[in-house]
Amino acid sequence: MTRKLLLSLLAVIPAALMPPVASGQMAKERPARNQQSDVTYKWEGFAGYGYTSLNQVNQSRYGLQGFNLSITRDWGKYFGITADGASYSHATSAGNPCPTPAPCNASVDAVLFGPVIHVNIVERLDGFFHVLLGGEHTGGEQQTPNISFAGGAGGGLDYKLTPHFALRASGDSIVSSFSVIGNNPSLNYSPHARANARAAVGVVYKF
Repeated sequence: MTRKLLLSLLAVIPAALMPPVASGQMAKERPARNQQSDVTYKWEGFAGYGYTSLNQVNQSRYGLQGFNLSITRDWGKYFGITADGASYSHATSAGNPCPTPAPCNASVDAVLFGPVIHVNIVERLDGFFHVLLGGEHTGGEQQTPNISFAGGAGGGLDYKLTPHFALRASGDSIVSSFSVIGNNPSLNYSPHARANARAAVGVVYKF
């Protein structure tokens, strides 16, 4: 009787230990890794509303509004090259006074290129700084010449909505050199450097 009881106890002990041992040998399922957070996109496009002051036009009291577009090729998380294009043709207030008798329908177009540096500020907020060089055209003001070399620096903030989309607010100052309206041709249309403040708000798409 005692022997049978001992054998029964010896049989129960392995059976009782089997479930914990088996569960311990099973590999625990790892939480899914957020692969999107590790992706570095090579390109980003921006489209939005743009504003520029109009300091190259004599006695102009108003700025112009229009659109601003850019495309950036990024190398890694921090450095890229940007191509920036903008067109401003609508006065921010009724009329755009200038010294000429004829109505003034001022417009400014810009094509600029340059390096950009990105930095993460907090989890969803990124900052950037760029230096841009290129050309600027002023129309509707009878300026001669109406095209000038232009360049400047600025930056902005991106607020990430998703891995692909972000909201952007940016600003910079672009210097150009146009002749004063009504400049005497005998002076070879002497240029006068002016700096125009620009601002833009819009949407960024990374791909």
